[in-house]
Amino acid sequence: MANKIPRVAVREQDPKVRATNFEEVCYGYNQEEALLEATRCLNCKNPRCVAACPVNINIPTFIHHLTEGDIRAAADVIHVDSSLPSICGRVCPQESQCEGSCVLGIKGEPVAIGKLERFVGDWSLEHSDEVEAPKIELNGKRVAVVGSGPAGLACASDLAKMGYKVDVFEALHRLGGVLSYGIPEFRLPKDRVVAREINEVKKLGVKFETDVIIGRTMTIDSLLDNEGYDAVFVGSGAGLPRFMGIEGENLNGVLSANEFLTRVNLMGAWDPKHNDTPVYVGRKVVVVGGGNVAMDAVRTAKRLGAEAVIVYRRGEAELPARKEEVHHAKEEGIEFRMLTNPTHILGTEDGWVKGINCVEMELGEPDASGRRSPVEKAGSDFVIDCDVVIMALGTSPNPLIASTTGGLNINRRGCIEASEMGATSREGVFAGGDAVTGAATVILAMGAGRKAAKAIDEYIKSKYM
Repeated sequence: MANKIPRVAVREQDPKVRATNFEEVCYGYNQEEALLEATRCLNCKNPRCVAACPVNINIPTFIHHLTEGDIRAAADVIHVDSSLPSICGRVCPQESQCEGSCVLGIKGEPVAIGKLERFVGDWSLEHSDEVEAPKIELNGKRVAVVGSGPAGLACASDLAKMGYKVDVFEALHRLGGVLSYGIPEFRLPKDRVVAREINEVKKLGVKFETDVIIGRTMTIDSLLDNEGYDAVFVGSGAGLPRFMGIEGENLNGVLSANEFLTRVNLMGAWDPKHNDTPVYVGRKVVVVGGGNVAMDAVRTAKRLGAEAVIVYRRGEAELPARKEEVHHAKEEGIEFRMLTNPTHILGTEDGWVKGINCVEMELGEPDASGRRSPVEKAGSDFVIDCDVVIMALGTSPNPLIASTTGGLNINRRGCIEASEMGATSREGVFAGGDAVTGAATVILAMGAGRKAAKAIDEYIKSKYM
């Protein structure tokens, strides 16, 4: 019988303190809190939470093990379907996935599945030395994985467990893809969490090589035709930024969220020890956009000492960012200018940003996405003074792989065309994650990587075994 108690609150850094540092905002559950929260689970016979999880973790079973105090068993259950529980427990949009489908959420608060997954994942990392590396019998076949982000890591770990020799090629100098360059330290610690979970993937026998740009260093064709790989998975992400195309975007002080966050996260500009990495935030930063990346950028700018403002053309109800991230941003003193759309950026005589001209908007009829379309109010122009503008308008895949791979079809957005299971128009080449969908979530990329791993296994067995 489930314990009918309120959802166990999670401890967090004080907003005034955390707005000045890059330490993790959320402390997560300790063991006592996690085991208490676990008792709220109804252990449904037909668990909707599992179906809503993109990687289909057996949620009721791992939570049941927690109620019995068997954290190792809980970790073993999660690891069947996810190689990155500490990461997913922190950055997945649980509220719209597993927790959004929890029966308890109909009349009250759902089980804190994400926080429980994080607790188990962190416990598992702390006790990883107690577990021997799995003995996997290799089947003699090789798969190349392009990109070490969530899609590539999920695909690589599943294939390794199936007996494939897997080599992952990463273009940057540090592994993790968007986990390393995109998500800030205060949401996802790099050394304490990301690097350690990737190390667990290495224990499966997966090999990683950094500073390899597929399309330049090597091509997809050469991997298949010359390097002896039986299949290739492309999980290269979506790192090409979008801009509005308005006057003034070429001024000094205008940059993409991708560039800004990469400088801070991957190149360590947040850390005084890395003061050789330049990052300029000025006195006041305006971030254009309303997604999770916009929240990451504006909260990072705040921590670097700037007055930080969000400008978004729709209302707060339409913000695509996680509610938790919006809540945290407001607590940290971020100003939100809703129903506001930039028209041009103002510059000084020497070519630096001095402000951004905006117009007020109102919501009209719903568009194709189901969201109400913003309509400009005539004569509503006004200026927000600022010296930095960060565009957080989404990203698309880098065209390098598509342009150097024969027979690989892409759509009008520059994304690789792939089936639900990741098969592309080029035989032996599979793709998933942001390279296929455009910028999305970590867990959706992982789900795509897992599906592709299954499809690759079926492809190789049918062709070679």
